[in-house]
Parts: sequence; structure tokens; C-alpha cells
Amino acid sequence: MGQIMKLDGETMIFPVVAHPVGQVKSPGALSQIMAERDFNGMVVPVHVKPEGLAAWLEGVKVMRNCRGIVVTVPHKIACLDFCSRVSDRARASGAVNIAIRDGDDWIGDATDGHGYMDGIAAEGFDFAGAPALLIGAGGAGAAIAYEILARGASGLAIHDIDVARRDSLIARLEQRFPGKLRVGGTDPRGFALIAHATPLGMRESDPLPIDVSRLDADQFVADVVTRPAVSPLIAAARATGCRTMPGSGMFEAQALLLAELLMGVRHIAA
Repeated sequence: MGQIMKLDGETMIFPVVAHPVGQVKSPGALSQIMAERDFNGMVVPVHVKPEGLAAWLEGVKVMRNCRGIVVTVPHKIACLDFCSRVSDRARASGAVNIAIRDGDDWIGDATDGHGYMDGIAAEGFDFAGAPALLIGAGGAGAAIAYEILARGASGLAIHDIDVARRDSLIARLEQRFPGKLRVGGTDPRGFALIAHATPLGMRESDPLPIDVSRLDADQFVADVVTRPAVSPLIAAARATGCRTMPGSGMFEAQALLLAELLMGVRHIAA
């Protein structure tokens, strides 16, 4: 049975800001970790559309019982400018998924890549020295791209339907990982790791993000989509015989890290 959560005038509030918000799973899990640590805090989902984000962030600044926020789709890139300082991986990826109050300043980090790659490692897959394909250059994709290269991929091809966003990410990462990046596509052939980092698969009408007919059983396919639990991409990859990591693997791998950052047990190096 889970620890009972405190809720009183000293409770710290940690919003998870998203649009839409229905797919967000972290509030319950992070709040439970806090309760188990006897930390008086609560993580709550907050639905904010992009056009209202700036006004909402101004409100967060004056909430003295809010000392951290978790950021998810589609606000990760926009929230970078909200932060006074950011980690190296957040700067390289151009996005944040968590911001911690430091007096009147906010310090940002990008832990999505850390969680994503730890989730893949938990499945026993080692891609060091092998090529990878990333689908999606948004906030999560940017952080994942950084971590794929930081953990030793021989090269990374990036595909995004937003060509400007794709090229901007490649240019930023090229400064840190020269000669390792190129433009990718939807053909997965020739890659050991196929990493999906877009919302495609959340709705039944969504197309598949890659040409799954060209997958082979030696490849590893990972996804960020947590709802449905088994996305159409993961289902297709498993049908081909690929090893996989669904979005829940990423979520579980980074939940403890996020909770400890919010509680102040860990600190962002920025």
C-alpha cells in the first residue's frame, strides 16, 4: 500500500505543464516518490496551450510554494528562455523538461535523453559504436539526440517534418559532436537503433513514423509514446522480431531523477 500523501499549508506544489495533458503519467508517480520519502510535496498536471504559456510562467514566478516545474509536450523548447541558467545538455539540445527555482532565478535541465537511454540500457541493448536514426527534433527529441551521441553512437541521422527545426538541432549538436550528424528519413535500414520522439501514435488516425516494412529483427526500436501502452510503432517492430522499449521504459527510468531534482536531493549542474 502506498504512503499517504501530506496536504497542508506547507505543501510544495510542482506543476507538470502540457498541451494536451491527458497523456501525462508523471504526477501520480512523482508524488508517490515524494510521499515515500516523507517529503511534503505534490506534483499536479496543468493544461496550458502554447499561446498562454508566457502568462502562466509569469504566474509561476510569484508562487512561493512552487520551487520547480516539469515541462512536457509542446513547451520544452519555449521554456528554455524562461530559465536563467541551463545545463550543458539542455543548451545543446535547445530545450528543458524541468526547471528548478534558485531564489528569483530558474535553472533548467533536459533529462529526457537520460531517461530514454537508461530505459534502452535496461532492456540490455548496447548501441555504442553503431549508427542511430532519430525521428523527431522537438524538445524530447533534441535531448535524446544529445544523449545518443554522448553515449557513443558512431553517427546519428535526424528526421523531422519541420526542416528548419531539424537543421537547427543538427547545427547545435555539430558543435559538440563534429562529423557525427546527418539528415535522416523514414527508411530505417542500416541503423542499429531507431529512436522515435514525436507524438505520432497517440491517436488512432496517426500514421506510422517510419516505414516499418523495412525493419529487420536485428534492430532496436524505442518510443516516447506512453499512451497507448504499446504504440503502433512498437507493435509493428515486435511483429518483425525487433527488441523494443515502449514509452513507459523512458518514463520509469527518469521518474526517480525528476523527483529527486524537485525535492532538492540532486542538483542541476549549470
